[in-house]
Parts: sequence; C-alpha cells; structure tokens
Amino acid sequence: MNTVNDAWLQAADQGVLRLITAGSVDDGKSTLIGRLLVDSQGVFADQIAAIQRSKYKRGEDAEPDLALLTDGLEAEREQGITIDVAYRYFATPKRKFIVADTPGHEQYTRNMITGASTAQAAIILIDAHRAKDGQLLTQTKRHSTVAKLLGLRHIVVAVNKMDLVDWDQAVFDRIHEAYRQLAVQLGIEYFQIIPLSALKGENITQVSPHTPWYTGLPLLPLLESLDLREDIQRPARLFVQWVARHGGSSADGFRGYAGQLNGGRIQVGDSVQVWPSAKTAVVTQLFRAGQEQIQVSDGDAVTLVLDRELDISRGDLLTLAHDKVSTSKHFDAQLCWLDEQALNTTRSYWLKQGTRVTQAKVQAVHALRDVHSLQEQEAGGSLSLNDIGRVSLVSRDPLVLDDYQDHSSTGSFILIDPSTNQTVAAGLVQKHA
Repeated sequence: MNTVNDAWLQAADQGVLRLITAGSVDDGKSTLIGRLLVDSQGVFADQIAAIQRSKYKRGEDAEPDLALLTDGLEAEREQGITIDVAYRYFATPKRKFIVADTPGHEQYTRNMITGASTAQAAIILIDAHRAKDGQLLTQTKRHSTVAKLLGLRHIVVAVNKMDLVDWDQAVFDRIHEAYRQLAVQLGIEYFQIIPLSALKGENITQVSPHTPWYTGLPLLPLLESLDLREDIQRPARLFVQWVARHGGSSADGFRGYAGQLNGGRIQVGDSVQVWPSAKTAVVTQLFRAGQEQIQVSDGDAVTLVLDRELDISRGDLLTLAHDKVSTSKHFDAQLCWLDEQALNTTRSYWLKQGTRVTQAKVQAVHALRDVHSLQEQEAGGSLSLNDIGRVSLVSRDPLVLDDYQDHSSTGSFILIDPSTNQTVAAGLVQKHA
C-alpha cells in the first residue's frame, strides 16, 4: 500500500480538517484512528506487518491491533493506554486530515487540552458496553466541557464497540439521550452522533448492515462534509514571531515582520497598528512562502514590510488600524489547571499570549466547575490538577484582549511557572475591563 502521498497531494486544495479524539480510557480512540488510517490507505503495508508482529496486543483477536499505529511509546504499548498526544496525517480524495490521538486518563487531561487547542473538530468516543445504561463516564463529561470551552466548531459523538451490545438500537438511543442532556447543560448547540465499531470497521467508510435504523453518514464521509469555512469577519491579529532582515543595507533590502495571521485579511496599502506602542504604518509588501503577495488571509504564515521604521520586536501584535482594539491589565477567564502543584494566588506566573510574554497573578478564584454536576460551585481560593475555574487576573503589561469566543488568538493564553518553566494552566478570556 503506497498511495498515501498521492492521496495527500490530490487533496491539497480541498481544505485541511484538524481534529482530535477524546473520551475515557479504553473507549477505542487509538483503534479508531488506526482504522481511519487503514481505510483511507494512510499506512504502508510494512506498517501493518510490523504491528501484526508486535508483542503488544490489546486483545486476543486475530485482527492487527490498530491502536499500535498511533501508540508509539514503549510505555503506551506495554500498558495499553495512550499517554502522549500522537499526530497522524491522512487524506482522501476530498480532504486532508490532521488528527491528534489524545490520552483518556484523567492524569493526562493537560495533553488532551494541548491537542484540542488547535483543532476544529472533536470526536468524543463513548464505549457502548460501559455506557449501555445511559450513564456517561466522568472523562466524557470533562472532555466535552473542554471542547465547549475551547470553542470547537464540530463535535461528533462516536458510540464505539456497538458490536459488544449486538448493535442494540435501544442502547444507542439511551446514550444519545444522555449526551443530548449533557450538551444542553454545557451549552453545546449542535452535535452529531454515530453508532460504530472501530475494531470491525463498521460505519467508518460505509454504512453498516448492522444499523438499518441509523440514517446518518458513516464517520469518514461525515468528516469530509464538515464545513471548514472560517468567519472572515473576525478582525486580523498577527503576533510577531521574528523580525526578518533581508539584503542588509542594499537598495533592495528590507526589514519584515513575520508571523501567522489569525482572522481577516491584510492587503498591500492597508494601515496597521502596532501594540503595545499603538503606532501606525502602511503595508508596502507582503510575502507568503517566499512569494510576494497582494493579499493574505486567515491562517497564512506571512511577512509584512512597512513604509517606515518602527520599534517592533517578537511579541508585539499587529492589527488593522481601523479595527477597534481594547487593551487592559485586568480580565476574567476560565482557567484549566494543569500542574500537580496547586495554584498559589500570592505568586506571579509568566503569561504567554501568542508570542507575547509578561508576568501575571491570579487575583481571585470565583468558582469551580463540577465535572459531575457540570454546575459552578463555590471555590476554595485555589485550583488543583485538572480543575476548571472562573478567575480574575492582573498582568504587568496591558494586553490586547478579546473574548475567546470572538477571537481565539487574543482570547487565550497559558501560564508558566517561572521556577520550573512548566506550563501550569490554560486560560480562555471571558471578559475584560
């Protein structure tokens, strides 16, 4: 099997879907991705042969253990669990896919958030056998909460291992109703749900004969059909990653400012504003992939050349001058705590927003979200590992802030422990003064 590169190239202009798999331990996330890779011809014959020879198996079935296609760490294969985020790439004639296999264990929730932070869609897996009475597991609730907080546009619920419950429609209906109630509580307006078996390849690429009562699309055609069009009305935001100097003092030399454009469009002739200085300049040249452009759009990695020299460095933010921009040192956020050492509200942390780094303190913890009841409860003044809380922060320097739902690039941040350089929290701006 050697068509993976051809398929990737054929789908080059059809859009890229970035997605994650999430759910509890043993729901079948790695197996599902392995099945997608195999059924889309995204693996080579020697890779299949290698996992057939592997000493690690998650079952006694004669079928190859497809989870081994994503679980590459020795510890993962030995324990039969996913520990780190594994990214895999595959393509169909209609679309390219970048899929993150994220851990299900509560201990590795931070890894799931890492994978979800750049995703457009989430596949929430549910083990039909374990949830046959309609009771969802805690990690299913936690991961659905994170998917909602991160604003993932598409949520697909995959009710896996339906073969273990004899493809019983009543079991599927109970799980569907349980997740519908969860979605209402979380404010998830729309989701799609599919009965399937990743191990057997049922309802993955073709409609399964075992589910005549299911009228929707199989998983892969559904993923191919998801609308990836972004809202171009979002204002342009570009964090400077580095200052590019070309040609030195020669006549054709220039100084450019490189970064990824998030939202909107920028054209040659546009007036841009630099933050935090608030100085303005006009764009005279634009480059993408080394080629000069007249216009660049959301998602492009670009270099801008301006009509005058300004003091611009890594971490500065460029916006269109006519866009309304709000800066503040004080703001509220939803904070997911990722460190085993609890939040200390008396100390400062590094706050990283895009490429900008400053100091910040959590002034108050207002409420915690109970992942069982999904309601906010009174906070004890701190956050522990995997806690999600509503907090108030103050930063040393003013920041350009947007509500996360309006603009993820200036509405999200991480906190870093200055003594260990560990990422201790991921934050989503809710409002700002």
